[in-house]
Amino acid sequence: MYIQPVRFERSPQLHPMMTETPYGVGVRVVVQGKRGPEVATVRGEAETMPGTGRFGMILSVATASDLERWAELGREAEDLKWLLRARARTRGLPVKIVAAEYTLDASLLTVSYSAEERIELSALIQDLRGHTRARINFAAVGPREQAMMIGTLGACGRENCSSHHLQEFAPVSIRMARDQQLPLNPEKLSGPCGRLLCCLQFEHTQYLGLLQDIPRKNAKVCHDGSGACGKVVKLHPLRGTVDIYTDTGLIADLPAAELRPVKGEGKQETGKEGRS
Repeated sequence: MYIQPVRFERSPQLHPMMTETPYGVGVRVVVQGKRGPEVATVRGEAETMPGTGRFGMILSVATASDLERWAELGREAEDLKWLLRARARTRGLPVKIVAAEYTLDASLLTVSYSAEERIELSALIQDLRGHTRARINFAAVGPREQAMMIGTLGACGRENCSSHHLQEFAPVSIRMARDQQLPLNPEKLSGPCGRLLCCLQFEHTQYLGLLQDIPRKNAKVCHDGSGACGKVVKLHPLRGTVDIYTDTGLIADLPAAELRPVKGEGKQETGKEGRS
């Protein structure tokens, strides 16, 4: 028995599936997961299954009829999504219908939604009863999950990280933006989901290392070459320089390696106040 990762359509996350026969990367297969049979794409090489763990199962290669049926169910689910959106507006329900997905056997319809507060969904379930015989499951999703499922463009102009490659949503804090000396502008630091950009975490460890080699902001320093002294007002970690406001009223951009602290002023202390 082997384990092979597959990817579903609305998420970049890889899900390990058991299989008796390894499949080629890129092959579309029918899998038995938590919700039921679905179509997925193989995204990695097969490995020997570990002794422990619970996984889904790759049932077979998706045939032409499987793919045709999957596409048909996708269109039906999309129509039901728009129906629910219209009914929610008519009923004045403060809910956003994000997506609707059938299993391959059409026995389960999963409706993903978001709402600021707890709401009663029984009326929407009744609205669906006349249009499908499937069991209906409403699943609440957060802002980052919405961006992952819908797919949007990031500030870089490329597909957002959450729908392209992220395997998990790691915590992102405003401290990461401060460490990278970014302007604390919510519009520039927020992604399409309205939350802090996931990409802030990618280079954070590197910035922490760079900050250890330069004086902290507001530190009093003197320049070895010119003898000029002043207060650090801005950091440039990638260049290894800082701007200092000298005692003569000038701002100078100087290499951090040529600066010495005054009266016990030390290097940048990562993880504490004073970096921004």
